[in-house]
Amino acid sequence: MIIALACIFVAMPASAQFNLRKAISGAKKTIEAVTLTDEQMAAYVKEYIDWMDEHNPVLPDDDPYVIRLNRLTEGLTDVEGIPLNFKVYHVIDVNAFACADGSVRVFSSLMDLMTDDELLGVIGHEIGHVAHKDSKNAFKNALLTSALKDGIASTSDKAAALTDSQIGALGEALANAKYSRKQETAADDYGYEFLKKCGKNPWAMSMSFRKLQQLEGDATAANGGKMNQLFSSHPDTDARIKRMEERATRDGIEKPAETEQTSK
Repeated sequence: MIIALACIFVAMPASAQFNLRKAISGAKKTIEAVTLTDEQMAAYVKEYIDWMDEHNPVLPDDDPYVIRLNRLTEGLTDVEGIPLNFKVYHVIDVNAFACADGSVRVFSSLMDLMTDDELLGVIGHEIGHVAHKDSKNAFKNALLTSALKDGIASTSDKAAALTDSQIGALGEALANAKYSRKQETAADDYGYEFLKKCGKNPWAMSMSFRKLQQLEGDATAANGGKMNQLFSSHPDTDARIKRMEERATRDGIEKPAETEQTSK
């Protein structure tokens, strides 16, 4: 709302602009005045991920996609004391995300695209955002600027339930949220070390980035299909790929042969 209002300044007389600036300033103060306890945040994250699980096709435990994901993530029970849980959405979007509560959701189309090591690198990157509290801060900002800008969180100690429209606004805000270059670099490093700790080749980080970059380019050229939602909002793709490759080279790690096949 604030952005939309700011866009009409040029068409308004000076006195109206002044009043509008005061209104916008007041709206910002209202947003900033809303406080969220850890308990409220946890309740809102749970409500959001429960809604996502309800409105996306979650594959059952005996599905090959889930069996593969469980095999890759066996032993990954928590990060920085936050318990992890994994599910697969059977959708055509190429994506994965991790919430502040440790809920990791991987899309089946991403699994089709990646080898085991590459997929684990992407998961490690997303878990890195949880470990560094990036996911928590992004979720909080999305709440304060969308679903909760009317201040309902401050009415009591207990988090008020979100309406469908508020969850929709929250989802849109999260989809448009962007991590900083510093946050992405730290998550890349986390994914790199994550692969090493799992006994995997960390070259998979750059190789997964290249696949996602190619997919985005193909979708743009075709002017159709599903854009790569996972990577399209991430900055400096080429620089990040180069950085991961240079790090693996310095570490004396041999680049594996590239393959078009995923490991089932």
